[in-house]
Amino acid sequence: MNILVTGGAGFIGSNFIHYWLKNYPEDKIINLDLLTYAGNLDNLRDVENNPCYKFVQGDICDFDLVNSLVKGVDLIVHFAAESHVDRSIENSADFIRTNVEGTRVLLDAAKNNGNIRFHHISTDEVFGSLNPDSPKFNEHTPYDPRSPYSASKAASDHLVRAYYHTHKLPITISNCSNNYGPYQYPEKLIPLFTTRLMRGRKVPVFAQGKCIRDWIHVDDHNRGVDMIIRKGKIGETYCLGGGCEKSGMEVTIKILELMGQGEEMIEHVPDRPGHDRRYAIDFSKASAELGWRPQIDFATGLERTINWYKDNKSWWEKLEK
Repeated sequence: MNILVTGGAGFIGSNFIHYWLKNYPEDKIINLDLLTYAGNLDNLRDVENNPCYKFVQGDICDFDLVNSLVKGVDLIVHFAAESHVDRSIENSADFIRTNVEGTRVLLDAAKNNGNIRFHHISTDEVFGSLNPDSPKFNEHTPYDPRSPYSASKAASDHLVRAYYHTHKLPITISNCSNNYGPYQYPEKLIPLFTTRLMRGRKVPVFAQGKCIRDWIHVDDHNRGVDMIIRKGKIGETYCLGGGCEKSGMEVTIKILELMGQGEEMIEHVPDRPGHDRRYAIDFSKASAELGWRPQIDFATGLERTINWYKDNKSWWEKLEK
């Protein structure tokens, strides 16, 4: 099978490429990535000479380029996105362009080249914020995005579904919870706190650390994407969660413990605008239809992730220069 992966030099996309080449060594992957600040070819050094892997630097909004790459592929897996909430609050333009217009360009290319199978990676943030006693998000939860980032992802989800209904494009969508693992750009909580502590700096905690997130290891997420691609029903959405709700303070304390630090290294900072209080995913549909469930418990995954950043200091230090 020939696959076009967008955003494959980013955190989840690069882990997906590693996963796919390991499990399907005969398949061929084209990785299309613009290499904005979070795209990093160091994530893929160990596969860059693999004859089944090809990297193309380019913009998913460039229709001519996208159309030329889509010819001859059997599957598009769309990871490429601007994804940092704080950056979207400061300036939403890049988020609208990449996440909405870029998705539209890819969908048109898939449609115009024989209705190519299309899997779209999305987020639980499109569903908004849960109260402490609210049911978890599922595939029928109404959309209620509360940041420019989540609004742009919600729009892209709707576009993907529209192409299924209007053009019969064979699509699936996955909405996942907070990913963590190796190769994550150190603006996100776990790598940010880990690398700051390694430099002897305090860690910034929003909203007294009360916000709750559902954490999923990136390997569990990508295994779920694989199962959706192979076994999922066309036109359907699947929610992939870690079954692991943790407050920001719980995660912070655990990181401090694993790093041999105390709570004096916490710095409480003003909350971000529109900060969602709780995310949690009900993955029972993926479990019932695909036989998928997360396999990496948070304690094991977190320790493994922190050790990766300790062992790969040169990887993240380059990103600060």
